[in-house]
Amino acid sequence: MKVYFIGAGPGDPELLTLKAQRIISQCPVCLYAGSLVPPEVVDCAPDGAKVMDTAPMTLDDTHAEILSARENGQDVARVHSGDPSLYGAIAEQIRRLKADGIDYEIVPGVPAYAAAAAALGQELTVPEIAQSIVLTRMSMKSTSMPAGETLENFAKTGATLAIHLGIRALREIERQLIPYYGADCPVVVAYRASWPDQLFLRGTLSDIREKVRAEKITRTALILVGPALADIKDFRDSALYDPQTPHVLRPKVKS
Repeated sequence: MKVYFIGAGPGDPELLTLKAQRIISQCPVCLYAGSLVPPEVVDCAPDGAKVMDTAPMTLDDTHAEILSARENGQDVARVHSGDPSLYGAIAEQIRRLKADGIDYEIVPGVPAYAAAAAALGQELTVPEIAQSIVLTRMSMKSTSMPAGETLENFAKTGATLAIHLGIRALREIERQLIPYYGADCPVVVAYRASWPDQLFLRGTLSDIREKVRAEKITRTALILVGPALADIKDFRDSALYDPQTPHVLRPKVKS
């Protein structure tokens, strides 16, 4: 048997990859993170499949289900939100699988920051404005951050920041980022991106907290910060399609 760690994407079932859908439809056991993955994503599980919402379960509980599936020779679809490589908590699950000699495979999914950018209709990397994206999070009640991985250190780069688990820490985010980005730096709060009730709040580091409070958003939100989020009209074109910038597939255009 094999355990498949599947990225379900940000919520919209249509953002599930073809490979992910095929595997879920073939696995007799499906364990999905119901706090962030809508049940519609696993509706393609085969008739008679054992489908369980793991939101109330512990790591011991989910691993016990996997061990039970092994006894029955059954593949397991372990469905996580977004892409499993980012805050998917799969490392500790994989450690147990390796200890028990259980084979596994990871199927990538659409991350929330990509879904948010698509819904906003814009690019997060703008030439000469920002060419890097930092995916990070606030610690809050979750595992502490490693030394050196602070918002202040990331802010020194001027990159676009995608901050997870920070919607209840906006005051601290403002405190750390305003000295580097400025009070007028654009901010977007993406609430439940790609879900039917998705909501996007645009503001700045100085006013986004009040806008979030007015909408009573307290969870399931991604915070994007950086100058690339502004409505910039006078940036230079990328060199990617510049006729004066040749590459191996496009020789320089003669003037």
